[in-house]
Amino acid sequence: MLELGNKVVYQIYPKSFKDSNGDGHGDIRGIIQKLDYLKGLDIDYLWITPVFVSPMNDNGYDVADYYRINPRFGTMKDMDDLIAGCNERNIGLMMDMVFNHTSTDHEWFRKALAGEKEYQDYYIFRDGTPDQVPTNWQSKFGGSAWEYVPELGKWYLHLYDVSQADLNWENPKVREELKKVIRFWKDKGVKGFRFDVVNVISKPEVFEDDLEGDGRRFYTDGPHVHEYLKELTANTGIADMITVGEMSSTSLDNCVRYSNPEEKELSMCFNFHHLKVDYKNGDKWSLMEPDHMALKKLFEDWQEGMQENNGWNALFWCNHDQPRIVSRFGDEKRYWKESAKMLAASVHLMRGTPYIYQGEEIGMTNAHYTDISQYRDVESLNYYEILLSEGKSKEEALEILAAKSRDNSRTPMQWSAEKNAGFSEAEPWISVIENYKDINVEKEMQDPDSIYSFYKKLIELRKEKAVISQGTIEFLERDNADVLAYKRNYKEEELVVFNNLTGGKIVLQMNLEWKTYHKLLGNYESSSRDEKDGRNEIVLQPYETLVLEK
Repeated sequence: MLELGNKVVYQIYPKSFKDSNGDGHGDIRGIIQKLDYLKGLDIDYLWITPVFVSPMNDNGYDVADYYRINPRFGTMKDMDDLIAGCNERNIGLMMDMVFNHTSTDHEWFRKALAGEKEYQDYYIFRDGTPDQVPTNWQSKFGGSAWEYVPELGKWYLHLYDVSQADLNWENPKVREELKKVIRFWKDKGVKGFRFDVVNVISKPEVFEDDLEGDGRRFYTDGPHVHEYLKELTANTGIADMITVGEMSSTSLDNCVRYSNPEEKELSMCFNFHHLKVDYKNGDKWSLMEPDHMALKKLFEDWQEGMQENNGWNALFWCNHDQPRIVSRFGDEKRYWKESAKMLAASVHLMRGTPYIYQGEEIGMTNAHYTDISQYRDVESLNYYEILLSEGKSKEEALEILAAKSRDNSRTPMQWSAEKNAGFSEAEPWISVIENYKDINVEKEMQDPDSIYSFYKKLIELRKEKAVISQGTIEFLERDNADVLAYKRNYKEEELVVFNNLTGGKIVLQMNLEWKTYHKLLGNYESSSRDEKDGRNEIVLQPYETLVLEK
């Protein structure tokens, strides 16, 4: 069985990581140039978002050919060299598989539009007239989830962009085609797979209007999803490889099933509930301070629920779809370094496999764009218009985008204080954040107290200490909204982790024998621990993380 607890995954968004040929777009050769940097971090797996042939309407998540590399990113020779370069450094390459939908540019969909019945069955088409939408389901990117094709007199389902047509997993031929894709890349030497929105692949037998929501309750963790994942895993020989499923609006019970080794489906799951605690009334496109008590409760439920039922969590704050966490749940101005370190420790020391998203390890922030012309993301551009149509002013809409847009995570990697942050000689496809002269890899690698150095220490500790990689977790301070605290235990080893989620000082009364603990890690030089009147008192500084070892 694959050991997961001591592994760390690094995620790259290739378009924004490193440009090797001066065209303003990151590419595969750029990744190869930086493999030694990744080796220096001591990561185990490198996950790259899709580099397949694509019209790039959704930045590569609209795949037009699963077997060819988008020339913008390079060639198949470049891909082979990347796999070889990773293997030489004992890094496993993980590829991103988008199997819920294809681009409407895909050969299968083009044949469907040409009237070939076989390929129409590869997708979800419904007969109808222009004024009879099959259901009232909404696309995740805004608007109807159905698009009408006048030439066919049919509607097709697209849960995401109109150019991303949902595949029909009920069709065994579709499942066989997707297995072939996995086998192809596995034979190339790929060591793991991340499956995009994989828990929405199974649709209901009967399509009906959703009178309570946007339709997701009918297809999320759908009727045959576990059956399909078992089949995919068994028929491709990936049961002993690292696999992670992106789970949209999922449930704990389902994720236990997806990730329990006995089920033979996936190694682990991404769930996003903890990243919705700043959604007002569940609306992403609103502004709200994060609800710390809700955040804590979600961590408690998922960590304990997975532990009790032999499931496994993917631990993360950031990815290519989320705003930068230090801007979101930290304080990027007054306590930038402290809050970035605290947020890192808070999840890296939990039970699961941690993921680091490019730039997170140096504390990259949100972009703070001020004009709609600076945005590139299809979701953000769509919602800008939706916000205006709802009566928001341009200033209000831009304020929301500045906090919520996926483009916040897609700005160029900040390598140095040189032109364009060392990302490219040419003007990048999306603007570099203005703070790159202060926040960059080159500067932080030279500073033993940097966020980068702190991440290296977290990775080192996970590999050194079984209590982190294999231990149980028990939460403390459950009623204190401002402190995320927990205990890790394994045999004779014990860690206690305190995280101050706020910018104020906090005094805690703890029932711990201080003399038996020493400080293992923290983001402040000294920490205040006192025994007063028989009570054990601890003072946490703003955004302090404190790790005690018994």
